[in-house]
Amino acid sequence: MSFRLPSRLLRCTLLGALLVACSPPGSGQDSGAPVQTARTTTGQAPQATRDPQSGLPFVAAQGLPREARRTLTLIRAGGPFPYAKDGSTFGNREGLLPRRARGYYREYTVPTPGEDDRGARRIVCGGQARSVGECYYTGDHYSSFRRILP
Repeated sequence: MSFRLPSRLLRCTLLGALLVACSPPGSGQDSGAPVQTARTTTGQAPQATRDPQSGLPFVAAQGLPREARRTLTLIRAGGPFPYAKDGSTFGNREGLLPRRARGYYREYTVPTPGEDDRGARRIVCGGQARSVGECYYTGDHYSSFRRILP
């Protein structure tokens, strides 16, 4: 005996999954919306999937590209950095990060394999120069950010 979903239900389910998968980062919520939480099956308290202050999604350091994890290690160590612009002030002109005083954010290059220049990937950290207090990752040259979990 085989089980078949009605074709309309199947189409709607697939369309819904496609819409969710193709939505731009951060389009599901604005910063004023409730914080989303991930479901757990281990009985642990759910962990927020978005930064309540910025509304940006969280990403664990382990979920970043290998090169980004190396850059975080360099930031923690205070360098040396492979690019002259690493540690320079990030102006947040896009306004995607929480508003802070000028000079609060610093940017660091995340090397992109196969690129001849600095590429599009960066880590932006706030606070003391060359620290990893409040850090964000962008893989698309500041069009979107994810808050890196400490």
